[in-house]
Amino acid sequence: MPDKASLPLDRNRNVIQVPRMLIKVTSKRQVTFPAAVLEALGAGPGSHLELLPRADGFLLKARSIDHSKLAPLRGVIGKDAAPFDLETFRQQGHEPSLRD
Repeated sequence: MPDKASLPLDRNRNVIQVPRMLIKVTSKRQVTFPAAVLEALGAGPGSHLELLPRADGFLLKARSIDHSKLAPLRGVIGKDAAPFDLETFRQQGHEPSLRD
C-alpha cells in the first residue's frame, strides 16, 4: 500500500476514496473540476489553486490568503477613501508592461 503522503487527503488529513476522473480542456484552455475534488481541496468560488511540478506529474493544492500577513495594512487606507475604479485605471496611459 502506498504511504499516506501519496494518497488523496481531505482538509482534516483523512484519506479519501475518489474514482478516477477525466477533465476536459476547452478550446479556451479552461477546465471544470468535479465538485468532489473541489470539496476535498477545500476550494470554492474565488479560491486559487496551485500546481506544483513533480517528477511524476503535478500536485494540485488550494491556496488561501494568510490574513495575518495583511495586518500591517490595517489603517493604511482610510474608511472614507473612494473605492478603486479599475475601469478608469485601465483607460489611463500606463507602461504597457504593467497592463493586465
